[in-house]
Amino acid sequence: MPHSSADISLPSPYAEFGRAEWAHLRENHPMSLTQDDLARLRGLGEPLDLDEVEQVYLPLSRLLHFYVEATHGLRLATSEFLGERPARVPYIIGVAGSVAVGKSTTARILKELLLRWPQTPRVALVTTDGFLLPNAELERRGLMQRKGFPESYDRRALLRFVADIKSGMPVVQAPQYDHLTYDVLPTTTPVAKPDVLILEGLNVLAPAPDQTDALAVSDFFDFSVYVDADPEQIETWYVERFLRLRRTAFADPDSYFRRYAELSDEQARATARGIWESINKPNLIENVLPTRGRATLVLTKGQDHTVETIRLRKV
Repeated sequence: MPHSSADISLPSPYAEFGRAEWAHLRENHPMSLTQDDLARLRGLGEPLDLDEVEQVYLPLSRLLHFYVEATHGLRLATSEFLGERPARVPYIIGVAGSVAVGKSTTARILKELLLRWPQTPRVALVTTDGFLLPNAELERRGLMQRKGFPESYDRRALLRFVADIKSGMPVVQAPQYDHLTYDVLPTTTPVAKPDVLILEGLNVLAPAPDQTDALAVSDFFDFSVYVDADPEQIETWYVERFLRLRRTAFADPDSYFRRYAELSDEQARATARGIWESINKPNLIENVLPTRGRATLVLTKGQDHTVETIRLRKV
């Protein structure tokens, strides 16, 4: 009797490392970030310290250095085979994960570490927030309550941006997003032929829509990182961050969320949980979490927001 695909037990494509085991892979690579650097790079309420950088991100930086150089060598060989003039192609790293899991901090730390390698002096970091449809368009389509879901992005513009970067265009414009006004800005940021581009966002590892020959953004990635944690724990971090924002960014008179600044602690917790349950959790379960298995490397965090295990794709 033939077996269905669901009956087949496949070996994991990942090698799993505990934090201490992974830390040894740093070898003698020097620590180049300071406490002041961390204060600038860490996200709101994230207890990132120099130990975590040394034990988790320095080994990852060393691995990425190897990958960047090996990929460049492979492209040189391909150019020689095709009789083309070789050119250094930007190396693209995707960073994915839930709202409030710390993927933005991971992306910023990686950028700072990669900038310190002599082979990658130009590292650009772009978030997919700028590729969200403007609020007016989301309102017109009835999608304001699905902001962050795949359909709320200008997918064509994002694909075009990544393809232009990968093709070596001298300058590509990246749209900007203002978290204060919660909307896309009319201005753009030039990205000038980086050695490495880090693209960070919720859905960057999503597969292509069910269309013949459709491309996915991740088709242009050379490496990808998924920042993981238990969804219930992420909810706790989201609520805690909401309470801190109520006393900081939300209190700004120009903030889109100004109406939340005067909420009591109890009201703020209830509001944050309502937003999580109606928007962020469904998006995580339906769209973000299913892409975890597409990542090259998975960083899994524990309750204290620190990375506990690292899984590296070996197949």
